[in-house]
Amino acid sequence: MVDIGSGLEHLDIAALNPEQTMKLLHFKINTKIANEKYLRSHKEVELLLSGFLREVLLKRPEDIREFAADYFTNPELPTQVKRELMAKINQAV
Repeated sequence: MVDIGSGLEHLDIAALNPEQTMKLLHFKINTKIANEKYLRSHKEVELLLSGFLREVLLKRPEDIREFAADYFTNPELPTQVKRELMAKINQAV
């Protein structure tokens, strides 16, 4: 396995001035809020990811990339997600 590092090995924490630091902080906060709004309005994303993770943990594939490609290109996946989404909606009612 190749170690690609995190990209933070030579981090210069003094590279930003206080104004830039505040802008970056606001950008991060706004990005998190936008991401949360998107995920809340697209429940199918949660279903896709939780289903994928469940299958990975149950099957523990040797080649995760091939497994992911097969999982997400499965022609039955959209139907399965719709069915799970409808079941989740019906539970809430």
